Amino acid sequence: MQKLKAGIIGCGGIAKQKHMPNIIKTELAEMVAFCDNKKERAEKSAKEFGAQGAKVYTNYEEILQDKSIDVIYVLTPNKSHSAITIAALEAGKHVMCEKPMAKTSAEARAMLETAKRTGKILTIAYQNRFKPEAAYIKKCIERGDLGDIYFAKAHALRRRAVPTWGVFLNEEEQGGGPLIDIGTHALDLTLWFMDKYKPKSVMGSVYHKLNENGDCGNAFGEWNPKEFTVEDSAFGFITMEDNSTIVLESSWALNILDYSEAKATVCGTKGGADMQNGVRINGDDLGRLYEKSPLIGKAGVDFFEGNTIEPALQEQFSFLNAITKGTPLTVLPEQALAVTEILEAIYESAKTGKLVTF
Repeated sequence: MQKLKAGIIGCGGIAKQKHMPNIIKTELAEMVAFCDNKKERAEKSAKEFGAQGAKVYTNYEEILQDKSIDVIYVLTPNKSHSAITIAALEAGKHVMCEKPMAKTSAEARAMLETAKRTGKILTIAYQNRFKPEAAYIKKCIERGDLGDIYFAKAHALRRRAVPTWGVFLNEEEQGGGPLIDIGTHALDLTLWFMDKYKPKSVMGSVYHKLNENGDCGNAFGEWNPKEFTVEDSAFGFITMEDNSTIVLESSWALNILDYSEAKATVCGTKGGADMQNGVRINGDDLGRLYEKSPLIGKAGVDFFEGNTIEPALQEQFSFLNAITKGTPLTVLPEQALAVTEILEAIYESAKTGKLVTF
């Protein structure tokens, strides 16, 4: 089968560490074009990951003019997700866009509408759905083990892990801090478990409490307080249309010992599940409470975890197989839009001090 031809727009860390190596591993696509506003970065990526004769650009509009390209990866700061994605879809390309879908719900909605109108495939890179722990819990839920899920927590807490590179601390470029960066992953996972995407109301709190001290044991080194224009923590209380409740907690810097990231806790009428120590399922049976912890990825022998595929690679297979084989996407743009709507509402509620309703 002839490989899909892919173009990469944005050749920074997320492209080099996550997307480009795994695109190669699928053997379903080859990268024939690379675009970055820093030409040397695009050239380096083309040399390391590109097909023979791969082209280099500094203007994304030029890469979209190449009619031989089937697929575009939008791996830029959040500010440009919408404009580039819409342009790529209009140019007849299928698109995988990094999370979050966009800075605002209006931008995300425009992306969805363009995908529908052009008939091209659009997905958002929420790779945590492909974790074996997440897949196991999802199967339990679909089998009915937990019953109706009416309460959940989305966990995205770091004690001290503020990203100090790129534009992560720039509100104009990113739209926010930990809430839109890692809170988006936890919320996506939670909504996916619940299979509920219609919010009714949102209350939010956003804090700038610890960003004045750059020398505080940060995992990624000191930051410049003057450049730290986004929040250091944010929290949301979300009520869905069916009155189920989600508590979202996110931080890059918070004085807490029980930190966890890209995880969810779900509570239903028959049982509950969380991802705090692998997978834990709880409930009651014959008048007794129980807790079980299934072994995830273990094959029963030392030094072998079983034949599991890394989440970032499964993410690529899901996208590329949807194009080549017509298989269902795992992450639908409609679902990603709901995530962006809720994140935006948390920021709005924190700003106004009022409940945001839908």
